[in-house]
Amino acid sequence: MVKYIMNYIALLVIPVCCFSWTFAKYHQHHQEKDKELKYLLEPPVYAEVTARCGQTVILPCMMKIKPAHYKVKWTKIEPLSLGVQNIVLMTNGHADKKYGLLGPRASLLRAHSLDVSLRLTDLELEDDGSYQCELINGIEDENVIVTLRIEGIVFPYQSHHGRYRFTFFEAKDACAEQDATLATYKQLYRAWTEGLDWCNAGWLNDGTVHYPILYPRPACGESLLPGIRSYGARHRTREQFDAFCFTSTTKGPLNFMEAERACRKEDASLARVGQVYSSWKFEALDRCDGGWLQDGSVRFPIINPRKRCGGITEPGVRSFGFPSKSSRLYGAYCYRATPTLLTSHKSV
Repeated sequence: MVKYIMNYIALLVIPVCCFSWTFAKYHQHHQEKDKELKYLLEPPVYAEVTARCGQTVILPCMMKIKPAHYKVKWTKIEPLSLGVQNIVLMTNGHADKKYGLLGPRASLLRAHSLDVSLRLTDLELEDDGSYQCELINGIEDENVIVTLRIEGIVFPYQSHHGRYRFTFFEAKDACAEQDATLATYKQLYRAWTEGLDWCNAGWLNDGTVHYPILYPRPACGESLLPGIRSYGARHRTREQFDAFCFTSTTKGPLNFMEAERACRKEDASLARVGQVYSSWKFEALDRCDGGWLQDGSVRFPIINPRKRCGGITEPGVRSFGFPSKSSRLYGAYCYRATPTLLTSHKSV
């Protein structure tokens, strides 16, 4: 008999965190240019955009006037990968061409005829950095820079074998295993300003080694002022340190659209009511958390009634009815057919 998988999801991992069309937390600053831009609006509407993993954001770029013949090229310029600027998308106003790993998630907003803003979907940790919107008009070209900051947290991490056991590449893999990436210097600096104080040196994503100190003490350069202590660039395969990892994992309930998307990330779909009943009956699925189902209802299956589950005295599948899909937040029950029953994720 085919068994049912009912995974309860509540922003458990990076791919299923908040989904929204967002322009949240913009911070405007002026870019220094040698000359005034003729075609592009400068400064951009927002020079820095902050968002979370999994969201969709708009990196703004507007033309003041449209040349007769032109191209616009969006490039991810920081952090650089081996000194290579990564082209994301190019357009001549009629057709677009996408490039690289970011290309499939990139498109132009085109809210009006002068709008060449870049839309990025399903944000990932690696998307953090600076992006250049470049207008090319014959031999003339001009550009504006927009920074995308993935909101998250930096944490120190060391091998279970002890202190200073990671080469650069081992540190990178260790962070990945924690649903994180090696932090950038900017991310570490921001974490320091927010209170991170750590005496062990760790790798950053550019191959340099640092550690943040708020309270100097004998083992951590007592005679030095607070700050980011640097060992500079180190040999990536011969030298070993700890790691500073960056993650944007968030936890919390979802609206209906977020629940649908969370299940798709698990190669599944929101469960139907009958599938929940089948898992309750044949697989003894027992959850105290209300979760979205495909029909827009919110239910939870109980095998062992207990007080904290609404005071229900009998086993069964309980319903919260059909709440507002946009404003009410719950977990999600996802369905996949498989010969193996997986353990349900717990609600946060």
